[in-house]
Amino acid sequence: MSTIVPVILCGGSGTRLWPLSREAYPKQFLALAAERPLLQATVLRLEGLSDIAAPMAVCSDEHRFIVAEQLRDVGVVPAAIILEPVGRGTAPAVAVAALRATAAGADPLLLVLAADHIIRDAASFRAGVVAAVPAAEAGHLLTFGIAPTAPETGYGYIRCGGTLLGEARRVEQFVEKPDRPTAEAYVASGNYLWNSGMFLFRASAFLEELARFRPEMLASCREALAGAKNDLDFLRPAPEALRACASDSIDYAVMERTARAGVVPLSCGWSDVGSFSALWETGLHDEFGNVLSGDVLAVDTKNSLVLAQRLVATLAVEDMVVVDTPDAVLVARKDRVQDVRGIVERLRAAGRDEWRHHRKIYRPWGSYVSIDAAERFQVKRITVSPGAALSLQKHHYRAEHWVVVQGTARVTRGDEVFTLVENESTYIPLGVIHRLENPGLIPLELIEVQSGSYLGEDDVVRLEDNYGRNEPER
Repeated sequence: MSTIVPVILCGGSGTRLWPLSREAYPKQFLALAAERPLLQATVLRLEGLSDIAAPMAVCSDEHRFIVAEQLRDVGVVPAAIILEPVGRGTAPAVAVAALRATAAGADPLLLVLAADHIIRDAASFRAGVVAAVPAAEAGHLLTFGIAPTAPETGYGYIRCGGTLLGEARRVEQFVEKPDRPTAEAYVASGNYLWNSGMFLFRASAFLEELARFRPEMLASCREALAGAKNDLDFLRPAPEALRACASDSIDYAVMERTARAGVVPLSCGWSDVGSFSALWETGLHDEFGNVLSGDVLAVDTKNSLVLAQRLVATLAVEDMVVVDTPDAVLVARKDRVQDVRGIVERLRAAGRDEWRHHRKIYRPWGSYVSIDAAERFQVKRITVSPGAALSLQKHHYRAEHWVVVQGTARVTRGDEVFTLVENESTYIPLGVIHRLENPGLIPLELIEVQSGSYLGEDDVVRLEDNYGRNEPER
């Protein structure tokens, strides 16, 4: 069997964090993914497939450290983590991965998977991948179609044709999300499958068809990879080339146009939980049709999704979505929640950062959470991983106070090097060279209070760095 290279699509700029981070999950949805973030579950369900190679992950720049951490946490060393400077859809993302996979002369099969799918029957999923291999090796571009269990209106459909090779069938038509009567007719016919957005094809076959239908897109991706730079564990394609690239999905760019499209039916407990309405459909419903997670007081509430990280009370609401996170609160009708992209665009147009930045920011050495901020001060909770160190740095406009809550800190302050343990503190005056390290075996947790005339993250003069960073971040 040919080598299979998984390509895990983790989303572009502005993507939601919850498929990647355990902390962003409601607990009952974590349970669906074996108590792991969905990114980890996606990678781990590949175990048992023969001839499976190290995966490639494609993600946004702001999620690079959490993707690397989640893979490292399950002992997976990726072949590459490709960073998108801007989201351009799945077609360019997979094109760059395919070009990377074939750069040294190899021509593997690419198994394209999204990081936000739930698959309850991993064995059936793996069997479906194996069944798809002969047709993919013969040069067909395969998608996986899910046997519908209901007249779902939130998924696209695939109309199946005759047998292609083995269990693969020809694709007669890709159909957009239907209305309810149409979806009922599709399911009753027995000739339609849900479009899962998962694919298997030889890298060269995909590139050939992309060259046929979208040559300008392929040219941009070639230019992006030719100008790519390695940055620690990450591969940064040339940003100018990708910004100039058209945005499109694999379906629109290739699959709906090619004569080589095939589909392999799957019945594996699949769900695309890429929207809050899908979370409601996937979750455990109470007697009133609600899916509730966290500290929720629901009074006269029906058929609603409420996710809370603090006390959330609902009164006399129906068919609503209420999502309380450390970053923001969303309240929407369930049938309009897909329009949340419009809110993201308005935040972006207003110059606000909430659409892309979370309160918890991941760095190669650990993470920090903004606790409070106002004019001339801000407070952060900093976590430094065992053996990790921040850069040797100084600030022009701010001073810092550090209080150790857990673990051991090695502190460089000017010409001094000393150790702090739990309940001890120190002060870093404005302009003094300093570094924070964790020499211990457990995470170092500390509270940092910054004060000064300017508190932006670009007020960092980095003198030494273990991670080869030049950008203005800690």
